[in-house]
Amino acid sequence: MQAEQNELITRVGPGTACGALLRSYWQPVALLDEFDPRLDARTGARPVKPVRVLGEELVLFRDGAGRFGLLDRPCPHRGADLAFGRCEDDGLRCPFHGWKFGVDGACLETPAEPVGSQLCQRVRQRSYPLQARAGVLFAWLGDEGSTPCALPAFDAFLAPASHSFAFKGLWHCNWLQAFEVGIDPAHPSFLHRYLDDRSMADDEAYGRQFRAASAGDVGGERWPMTRIMREFHRPEIRFDAVADGLLRLTTLRPMTDRLTHVRVTHAAFPSTFVIPLSETITITQMHVPVDDTHTYWYSFFTSFAGPLDKEAMRAQRLACVTLPDYAPIHGRHDHWGFDPEDQRTRTYLGMGEDDINLHDQWAVESMGSIQDRTREHLGTSDKVIMANRRTLVKAIETVRAGGQPPMALAAADAAALVGPDTIDCIAPAERWEAHWTDAARAKRSAATWLRAANGTPSDGESAAAEAAR
Repeated sequence: MQAEQNELITRVGPGTACGALLRSYWQPVALLDEFDPRLDARTGARPVKPVRVLGEELVLFRDGAGRFGLLDRPCPHRGADLAFGRCEDDGLRCPFHGWKFGVDGACLETPAEPVGSQLCQRVRQRSYPLQARAGVLFAWLGDEGSTPCALPAFDAFLAPASHSFAFKGLWHCNWLQAFEVGIDPAHPSFLHRYLDDRSMADDEAYGRQFRAASAGDVGGERWPMTRIMREFHRPEIRFDAVADGLLRLTTLRPMTDRLTHVRVTHAAFPSTFVIPLSETITITQMHVPVDDTHTYWYSFFTSFAGPLDKEAMRAQRLACVTLPDYAPIHGRHDHWGFDPEDQRTRTYLGMGEDDINLHDQWAVESMGSIQDRTREHLGTSDKVIMANRRTLVKAIETVRAGGQPPMALAAADAAALVGPDTIDCIAPAERWEAHWTDAARAKRSAATWLRAANGTPSDGESAAAEAAR
C-alpha cells in the first residue's frame, strides 16, 4: 500500500475524507453504565463526562429530567471548557459567565447581560442527536441538519435488557487496525492458542472462550476450540456479500474425511464485526475512533438462551480496566504483561489466558499507533482484510462525490437487515452448509425474546431512548 492511501484510510478528524465517511453512521459515545451511580459515584453526583470522538472535543451530560445532551465542548461565549460546567435541572451552565445550554444546544440564559438582552436568542451551541440502544448511547456526528441513517435491526440492538450486556475498552491504536484483527479468521489459530487442552463451562470461560467446546463432537468427544484452532491452522476462508457492506465470513477447517469445523462470522461496514462467544451467546463489536491514534471498542453480548448474569460479566471485565476511561491495566508500559515462561509452557503468545482481549490488544498496539501498511506483505489468509480495504477506499470516494456509502441505511432497509447469524460447530464434511444453517436457525428459534421483539426494544431501553431525545 502506498503511504498516501494509508493516510487516507486512517485519518479521521474534521475535514478528513475518512472522517467524513465515518460521520455517515451512528457512533457509540458512552455506556449507560457510565451514568449509573452504583458503578461511578462521580456521575451520580454530577452526570457530566468529556467525550473525545473522531478527533472532536465534546461534552455529554444528563439534566435533571433525565435527558441526555451531547454538545461541543468549548463554550460559544469565550471558549471555556463546558466539561467543567454546572449540571442543572434544565441544562449545563458554563462557570465562566453563567451561560446555560439545554440538551438541544439552545442558549437558555446569559445572566451577565443587561435585563432584556436578546443575546441568548441569537446563540446556539452545536448539539448532536442521541439514541440509546442495548445499554449504549449512540451519537449522530454528521453535518448539522443532516438526516441520520438508521441502525440495522441486528439482534444486538433488539435483545431485551435481560439478555444483553454492553462493555467497552480503550486501545492505543488507530481504528482500522483495531477492526481488522476481528475480521481476520486465521489469527485465532496462533494468537489465541493454548498449549494444553481442557474444556470449561461457559460461565467459567470469560476471556478464555476458546477453551469452550465447539458445537458438535468427534467420535462422541467434545473438542475445545483451542485444539481445533491449533491442530487445523490452515483454514479455507470464504466471504460472501449478504448485503451491500455486510460480509459473511466462513472459515472451514477440514478435520477428517467426514468432519469439518465451521466458523461463521460477519463484518458490517465500516467497523463492526459479529462473532460467536459460545453456542448461545453472540458478540457484536463496534470500533469507534477517539482520534487517529486511540480507539474504543464497544462489545454487545446477546444471549439466545437464558438471561445474562450482567453483574458477573461486568465485574469480570472491570477487573481488567481502570475507570473512568476504561483503559486496560496492561499495555506497552508493562510489555502487555508478557511472561516468557507462560509463552514456553501455557500460551503461544505468553500473555496468559485470563483475557484474550489482551492478546488482541497486543497485536494491534504493537503495530504502532498507526500501522505502516507500506511495509506489510499480505497473503492468501488476508483476503478479507484486502476486500475490506477496497470497500473502504471506494466508500471514501463515494462520500467525496456526495453519494451514500454502504450500510448508511434508510429506515426500511435497516429494518430488513436482521441477524446476522454466527456459529462455531463441527459439521459433516459433505453437508456442512446445511448443518450450520440448521443449527443457527435452531438457536434463534429457541430465543423467546426474538419471537416477541418484532423490532421493539425492551421497556428499559425505550425509556433510555426517550431520555436521549
